[in-house]
Amino acid sequence: MTRQYQLHRKSAHPSGIDYRKELNDEQYAAVSSPEGRALVIAGAGSGKTRTLTYRVAWLLDQGVEARNILLLTFTNKAAREMIGRVRELVTQDTSDLWAGTFHSVGSRILRRHAEEIGYTRSLTILDRDDQKSMLQTIIGKRDRKEEKKRFPKADVLATIFSLVVNTGQLLEDVIAERYEYFDEWFEEIDAIRLAYIERKQKTNSMDFDDLLVKTVELLRSRPDLLALYRKKFRHILVDEFQDTNQVQCELIELLEGESNSLMVVGDDAQSIYSWRGANMRNILAFPDQGKPCRTFAIETNYRSVPEILELSNEAIRANTERFDKNLRAQREGGSMKPAMVVVEDPQMQAAFVGQRILELQDEGVSLDEIAILYRAHFQSLEVQMELTMRGIPFAITSGLRFFEQAHIKDVSAFLRFVTNRRDEVAFKRMVELLPGVGATSSDKMWSAWWKTGWAEKELPPEKFSTVFETLPVPKKTAADWRQVGYILDEMLRVEGFAKPTEMIFSVLEGMYDDYLKATFDNYDARRSDIEKMMEFSSGFDDIELFLEQMSLLSNTDTENDAQQEEDDQAKVTLSSIHQSKGLEWKVVFLVWLAEGQFPNGRILESDDNAMLEEERRLFYVAITRAKDQLYLLYPMINPKSYTGEVMQQPSRFLHDFPASMVEEWKVGNSWEEDDDPF
Repeated sequence: MTRQYQLHRKSAHPSGIDYRKELNDEQYAAVSSPEGRALVIAGAGSGKTRTLTYRVAWLLDQGVEARNILLLTFTNKAAREMIGRVRELVTQDTSDLWAGTFHSVGSRILRRHAEEIGYTRSLTILDRDDQKSMLQTIIGKRDRKEEKKRFPKADVLATIFSLVVNTGQLLEDVIAERYEYFDEWFEEIDAIRLAYIERKQKTNSMDFDDLLVKTVELLRSRPDLLALYRKKFRHILVDEFQDTNQVQCELIELLEGESNSLMVVGDDAQSIYSWRGANMRNILAFPDQGKPCRTFAIETNYRSVPEILELSNEAIRANTERFDKNLRAQREGGSMKPAMVVVEDPQMQAAFVGQRILELQDEGVSLDEIAILYRAHFQSLEVQMELTMRGIPFAITSGLRFFEQAHIKDVSAFLRFVTNRRDEVAFKRMVELLPGVGATSSDKMWSAWWKTGWAEKELPPEKFSTVFETLPVPKKTAADWRQVGYILDEMLRVEGFAKPTEMIFSVLEGMYDDYLKATFDNYDARRSDIEKMMEFSSGFDDIELFLEQMSLLSNTDTENDAQQEEDDQAKVTLSSIHQSKGLEWKVVFLVWLAEGQFPNGRILESDDNAMLEEERRLFYVAITRAKDQLYLLYPMINPKSYTGEVMQQPSRFLHDFPASMVEEWKVGNSWEEDDDPF
């Protein structure tokens, strides 16, 4: 006879938290909601992390065991922060609670059941460099034929294959929509993708995308394992749900099943990552999936003054695809309305930002409480120059200082070499861009160039191409080597050298544009940087003076004591809006608010309303980073390298709210006779 013995749930040990006191009514409603499906729309600055943290504490206080809770986040830092706060709140042991990124949770499941899908528990997780190395091996075995265009490099292919996985699109569609210049390579790229999948299985390896895809495949193919994990994770909480992609959403739905409690938290108005595969429809459609669902809106904002918050509410209201919400400020009114700053050109825009920062510093605002935000990294160039000249320390979170970026230094190498034929570093950087040329080949080519005697002559040869034809180069490099010679020839004039902007144009159109497409997964952004470099160089007729200014602005000497001292100083933050999400500052300057600059010109040309609405969400994110003061700037004139000055229209986003919500500032030069230069 079998004896039945029933285990009882452990008695809850209440933490003593006064949830009513610690939370506002909106937060409390979400935190204390009963089991089931729940969507929490947490507006900017409304305490999203606090809500999630207290929800975990609430569940533990209700007797839910830590091992039955799964908390999914987008960064390990977020998971650690939330669990750290929970441990400060409750007395219960939380060591069995699963908290981490989708990828880390997937990895944990897969290692337990690797044999079920043809792997071993000692499987290797490939990082980006490992992934590129494996792809390079596969690419190296392809049958090389005479190619008019460069074949995409491993880093670009890795991004393409990742998009296929994370969007659920066919490879053909990803290439057609995002990489149309690789259309002729479709069949070969697909063959490499299949070979890459096979190689990973053979070498007991997975990349980061596999950690999600293989987990979904495992749970779909093994109903018994799926039942086990559904039983384990009775309460699932998901942070930043608006940023989930198709695979992540599938994993959540699988684990939820029919009876588990699922709470997703996010803000549709801050969905700005579709280019990485995120799908905002996941959060918009969540309440309408045929299952009972409670929806909570947390609309009390603790970050911004009312003047900024009211502007943000109006700005996002123009979007049609969104949940209706209205953020309310907890803070009292500030000292000023958001400023609409009209300037003549990018240089005046930068001058205003620099001068106003110094004034704010004099008023007691620390530099690390000030940020300059922009749509694209290249839009920070004039500001970088201005801050450097004024001695204002700054840190860049959107990338390197402008002239330190690899693609800018690549183009600069041509200019440096043509003016200084002894520049070995520039020569080698230039030739190592060519297919088949590495460190050994470039060293031999440099020796051959030196032996021609032209390196030591005061003037350059009449034609570089003629001299280059005499140098020994790898066979597969010969055609590209000749092209380098022709590019350098275009930089010469009877009276000396071409203008810097003409030189950059020759490099870009002569060969570097093809190199960008094949080498970098963010081709458009890098080409825009080089076009910005051309625009900047148009202010110089002397190539040597231009190169001198570039060197001064690069500021690459980070080893000296002065730089180390500067690292301890408060700094102004320069950041793209994408990089600024989740951060906040007392003062925010939002620059380049002109049509074609923000919103992005390519999106306007595409006439894609969904992408335009994402641009508006990006504008909303930028506005809601500001706590006390917000400056919206647009230059009326944009100097172009070849087409001359272009009159710009203010961004359409500046028309989405009443003019009464901002104070217009018209900026002029105090030394001009006319007080109103406009």
